[in-house]
Amino acid sequence: MAAVVTATDELREAAEHGRVCALAAQGQRDLQRCLAGYPDLFADGPFDGALASSIALAIAFSAPWCDRSELRLTNRAVLWGFALDWQVDHQITAAADLDLLVQRQVAVADGAPADADDPLGRFLADLHAELAALPAFATLGGAWREAVRRTCAAMRREWHWRAAARDGAPLPGLADYLANADNLACTVVNVAHWIRAGGSDAHDRFDRLVAASDAVQRALRLVNDLATWDRDRRWGDLNALLLVDDPAVVERELTGLVAGATDLLDELRPDCPREVAYLTRQLGYTSGFYRSTDFWGVA
Repeated sequence: MAAVVTATDELREAAEHGRVCALAAQGQRDLQRCLAGYPDLFADGPFDGALASSIALAIAFSAPWCDRSELRLTNRAVLWGFALDWQVDHQITAAADLDLLVQRQVAVADGAPADADDPLGRFLADLHAELAALPAFATLGGAWREAVRRTCAAMRREWHWRAAARDGAPLPGLADYLANADNLACTVVNVAHWIRAGGSDAHDRFDRLVAASDAVQRALRLVNDLATWDRDRRWGDLNALLLVDDPAVVERELTGLVAGATDLLDELRPDCPREVAYLTRQLGYTSGFYRSTDFWGVA
């Protein structure tokens, strides 16, 4: 017999959706202040209200148990990842400039002051200052610094893959491409989120959480690529569908990655259920989001 849904049930469900959307609206307003506060960083490209809204909604629905103060840093970390990706993929044209960008970001993550002419570094320095003020940073700051290094190195590696391909070199294989999934900048955000909003159980199992995050990140790399194939072709970005002869190969790989990630999450769930729920919801929300639209707003 089918369950009977009452008006009270529907009201309760709608009220919860409204609460989470209000959490996202608060996050969007903060991100809009970031966009306005760094005009030299976000002056062009797809850094508009729709991007800010999409980021805030994704984070609010991934961690709806948090309040706006707990999600503020997470939202800003996502925005830093988008800004880094935009500069690497669409503004850097010389390898020396890329090396300088990576060097600056890694130095700031290590605690060095940002250069005055480096708005991306100044934005990261603000994130670092907020993270460094948290008690958990004393023991987990190294994990965040390593995540920043991995993200920057992965974006640098992909830049060189694309540059070499323009000169006739072969593209990487799918396995190497997925091993470079830090270029999606998911784990670096998740590490910052758990330093800010994770519980003591999560902090005690941080290495396992990062491994689970990496598994989700690899799956999301393919979720992203399958959804953004047309845009990536127009923009000249690398995409998994460029690396195989049959798109079904990517679909099968994604199925396997999702299965592997959910196995890791289920193993970890009894020890830190809230953090596992965050990763699970992140994977589900992003998969649903990409069925209809994209985070980037530039046609």
